[in-house]
Amino acid sequence: MSGNLFIVCAPSGAGKTSLVGELLKADAGIRLSVSYTTRDPRPGEADGREYHFVTQEKFAEMARAGAFLESAHVHGNYYGTSQHWISEQRAAGADILLEIDWQGAAQVRKIIPDAVGIFILPPSIGTLVSRLNKRAQDPPEVIARRITAAREEISHVSEFNYVIINDKFDQAVLDLIGIVRAQRLLAASQLARHSDLINRMI
Repeated sequence: MSGNLFIVCAPSGAGKTSLVGELLKADAGIRLSVSYTTRDPRPGEADGREYHFVTQEKFAEMARAGAFLESAHVHGNYYGTSQHWISEQRAAGADILLEIDWQGAAQVRKIIPDAVGIFILPPSIGTLVSRLNKRAQDPPEVIARRITAAREEISHVSEFNYVIINDKFDQAVLDLIGIVRAQRLLAASQLARHSDLINRMI
């Protein structure tokens, strides 16, 4: 059977990357899709780990060739998910996680309707502003644009299957792990994965 496809979406500063990092540490059975982007690496980021960093020209060439399952223009940069890698990994039975925005999530759902959407909410917009300021990575005008984008992102929360409010981080981590494990335990998944075992007991 093909692996699950999880989409994790959140406004900038909601803690998505930290939550996903804890999920990956806790569950060796899930693989993170590394997106392609035209933005410059941030301090500490490495090509092929956080993102595949490419030029605008290379990104456009890949898009024309149909290389992306989804792509989006966010905060002045392009982001895209490898179609081939996702198909290959799911066919091998691996569970895949995508960290993408709501636009990308909508594109993926059209192609893969059984993708599981998870939205991470901050406890308030004030908390979001505080977290973005603490990062000390962006000037005030960029933070203001991110907050405007966050409100737009949050307006699409009802399009997702699950919603996690990242107020208490440890609890939010448990919620995210619980969603992944519950999805694997759905009857259809278990019947396909363990058909031999179940047939021997009937």
